[in-house]
Amino acid sequence: MKKYIVYIGILAIGLLLGWLLFGGSSNSETDHNHDEVSETNQMWTCSMHPQIMQPEPGDCPICGMDLIPAESTSDGLLADQFKLTENAMALANIQTTVVGKGSVDGNTIKLSGKIAKNEEANAVQVSYFSGRIERLNVSFTGEEVRKDQLLATIYSPELYTAQQELITAKSLKESQPALYKAVRNKLMLWKLSDNQINQIETSGKVLENFPVYATVSGTVTDKLVEQGDYIKQGQPLLKIANLNTVWANFDVYENQIDLFKKGQEVLVTTNAYVNKEFKGKVDFIDPVLNTKTRTVTLRVVLNNKNEVFKPGMFVTAIIERVSSSNDEVITIPASAILWTGERSVVYLKTNPDQSVFEMREVVLGNQIGNEYEVLEGLFVGNEIVTNGTFTVDAAAQLQGKKSMMNKDGGKVITGHEGHLGMDNNASKKESDHTNRNERLPVSEKFQEQLKVVYNDYINLKDALVKDDSDNVMAESKKLLDNLSEVDMKLLKDKEAHNHWMSLEKEIKASATSISNTSDIKGQRDHFKHLSSHLIKILQLFGVNEKVFVEFCPMADNNNGAYWLSKEEKVINPYFGDAMLTCGEVKQVIE
Repeated sequence: MKKYIVYIGILAIGLLLGWLLFGGSSNSETDHNHDEVSETNQMWTCSMHPQIMQPEPGDCPICGMDLIPAESTSDGLLADQFKLTENAMALANIQTTVVGKGSVDGNTIKLSGKIAKNEEANAVQVSYFSGRIERLNVSFTGEEVRKDQLLATIYSPELYTAQQELITAKSLKESQPALYKAVRNKLMLWKLSDNQINQIETSGKVLENFPVYATVSGTVTDKLVEQGDYIKQGQPLLKIANLNTVWANFDVYENQIDLFKKGQEVLVTTNAYVNKEFKGKVDFIDPVLNTKTRTVTLRVVLNNKNEVFKPGMFVTAIIERVSSSNDEVITIPASAILWTGERSVVYLKTNPDQSVFEMREVVLGNQIGNEYEVLEGLFVGNEIVTNGTFTVDAAAQLQGKKSMMNKDGGKVITGHEGHLGMDNNASKKESDHTNRNERLPVSEKFQEQLKVVYNDYINLKDALVKDDSDNVMAESKKLLDNLSEVDMKLLKDKEAHNHWMSLEKEIKASATSISNTSDIKGQRDHFKHLSSHLIKILQLFGVNEKVFVEFCPMADNNNGAYWLSKEEKVINPYFGDAMLTCGEVKQVIE
C-alpha cells in the first residue's frame, strides 16, 4: 500500500509540474497571438489632428508629433454614414421629415397672393359738362353710394346757354323742327334726362345748377375733386368700386405654368379668418410673363357679398395640381436641399432610432411654392433633414464623409493650401475646380452688406477669445441687426437666393441663441454652429477680402470645430487663454 501511495503522489506532482510549465506557456502564446491580431488591426492617429489615420506608428505628417493608438469603434456604420450626438442635434435644432408624410404633399400646390378690386366692376364717375362744383355730396373715400344717388351739383355756363336755346327753339318747333330736335339732343348728350328737359320746356325757366347722379352702386375708392373746384367736360370726379366680387391675384413661376389651367377649383385662405376656406375658380392666366420676377399672374374671382375680403389683403391658394401622369409625385421642402454646381443633395436619416445620416444626391423637377419635385434619389418613407441641413453637412465634412463640397468623401489633412472636404490625394487643380463651382455670382453691393455681418462675427469671435461673455452678447445682437439689413433682392440668381434663405435662417437662430445666454460655454457651443454656416456663406458669396478658415481638433469635446479669421495667425476662440494657439488654417477663401 505504501508503494502505491508513493506512485500516486509522484504522478500528481508530475501533472502539476506539467500544467505549470506547458499550460502557462500555452496561455502566454494565446495572449501573444491575440496581441498580434490586435496590433495588426490597430490604427494610429495624432492627438492634435485626429483626421490622420495610419496602420503603423510614426510621426504626424502635419505637426510631426508621435502618433498614438486610435480608439477602435464598433458602431456598425457604413463607409458614407456618420453619427451626431443628441446634444449636437438639439443645439443645431436639426429636424427631419418623412417623405410623403407630414407637411410634404405632392398632390396640391400652395400659392401666395393678394386681394385686388375687380376691375370689371369698377367705374369712374365723370362730369359730362364743364363748370364749378357748387356742392359735393360725397364726404370721404370708403363711402357707399347707390345707383341714381345725387353725388354733386354743378353750375355750368354752357348748360345755362343751352337751356335758353331750348326755350327759344320750342317756339320754333313747328316751323323749324330740325333745330328743335338738335337742341334737345345736345342736352341729352350732356346726360340730362327727358324729364329734366321737359321740365325746362314747360316752366320756361333756366336752371342755374344741375345735379350729377351715380351711374353705378358701390364704394368710393378715390375722391378726385373738392367742393368749389372748376372742372372740365369729361373730368373724373370719383372712382367707385363694386366689391361684391373681388380678384385674388397669385404669382406663378414660369416653370409652374403648365401645372395650371382655366377653370381649376381653388381653396383660398387668409389669416383674417383662420378656420375658413373660400372656394373659387381660376378665371384668368396672364399670357405675358413679368421679366423682373419671372412670374405670371393667376387670377381667381371670389364672391364678396359679405365683405369678407378687403383689397390689399394677403391670401393663400391651395390648388390641386394638373398632371398628365398617374405616377405619384414626391415633393420635399426647399430647406432640405443643398445646391452645388449641377448637383442637388439632401441628407438622409438612415436609422429611425439613431441620429445616423448619409448624403444622397437627388434629381429635382419643378418648384411648387416652397417645395421641389424629386424625380430621382428618394422614395416615399425616406426620412430627410429639413432644418439644420448645413450643420449636418458641416459634420459630414469634419468626419471626412461625402458632403456637398466633396462628393467622394475623404479626410481633410492639408494645411494652408487645403480646402474643406478635399482628401490627401486630391490635387490642387481639383481643389481649385471645386471652389470655382461653389462661388455664386453676386453683386458687390450684396458683398458689402454681407461684409458688415462678417465684421460683427469677427468682433464676436474676439470677445470669445477674451472670455468676455457680456461683449459676446452685445456683438451677437449687432450681428442680428445688420443681418436683417442684408437686401435679399440683390440676389438675382435663383440658386444664390435659395442658399441665402436657408443659411440666413440658420445664422439668425445661432446668433439669437448666443445673445440669449451669458454662459461662455453655451455661447461657444452656439458659436460653433454660427461659424459653420457663415463659412458656407463666404464660400458661396465671398466678401472681397481674404478669409482664413481655422480648425481646432480639441474643441467641442475633441470633436473639433471651425472658425473664421482675418489673419493667418491662430487665436482660438473656443478655449481663450487656456489654449490660445491651438489649431491650424484649413482653408483660405480668396
